[in-house]
Amino acid sequence: MKTVKIIGVPEHFNLPWHLAIEEGAFEERGINLEWTDVPEGTGKMSELLKNKETDLAIILTEGIVKSITEGNEVKIVQEFIASPLLWGIHVDVSSSHRSLEDLKDTTAAISRFGSGSHLMSYIQATEMGWDTEKLKFNLINNLDGAVEGLATGTADYFMWERFTTKPLVDNGTFKHLGNCPTPWPCFMVVSTNEFVTENNRLLKHILEVINTYTVEFKQIPRIDSTLANRYHQKLEDIQEWLQLTEWSQKQLPKETLVKVQTTLKELSLIDRIIPASDILR
Repeated sequence: MKTVKIIGVPEHFNLPWHLAIEEGAFEERGINLEWTDVPEGTGKMSELLKNKETDLAIILTEGIVKSITEGNEVKIVQEFIASPLLWGIHVDVSSSHRSLEDLKDTTAAISRFGSGSHLMSYIQATEMGWDTEKLKFNLINNLDGAVEGLATGTADYFMWERFTTKPLVDNGTFKHLGNCPTPWPCFMVVSTNEFVTENNRLLKHILEVINTYTVEFKQIPRIDSTLANRYHQKLEDIQEWLQLTEWSQKQLPKETLVKVQTTLKELSLIDRIIPASDILR
């Protein structure tokens, strides 16, 4: 039995991995897939990949592309979610900010520099016509940190996956001001270069298993109820999310990668554009 370490956010996108692990699908192929939740998100996961503390990660596209251009020795081995991520933009329920326009020149709460919450604030600012050089940030680590940061006023707004944060809107913790979708597929399956090189056949088996689960995921009986119960979501919210979300079983197209790098470069979030062969397996 070969042990493989994999990390991802504790969100509903990753349920196919948990089902496959729980049902022994990887064990049938001689693989002990050890999953670890990383609630801090992409910035933290990039660090863990760089430090070789994991073999694989399910990670946001823009964050890992930025990290690879900065020397992180990993490869995108496949898309995982082909649809955009819907980032909700939130303020504390008692905040005086009533609209997205009110957030100009205020402070964004982010989990890590280089994380999705950091990078997407630039996308959002550009869409609003703001000067991105005036963006300000406060590091809050995770969702619990964001709740505290917005409540105490150390940050003004927080961007996080819309449906993950919706329970905090429903219970009166956050106020939801709008959404900002990623301009590209949102989650990638990523591997360290070392793991790809030394375990190519093993990786092929892992992808075959997860692709079998994701291609049929929406057809699983009562999957909406399973997701709602497991991730403490309202059934109608999960049903809306399922309609918006598409899993992938193919590699990220090179033209999409060009768009990601070009956008990050235009926003001065990366210093250089590197060849697709340095990023894609």
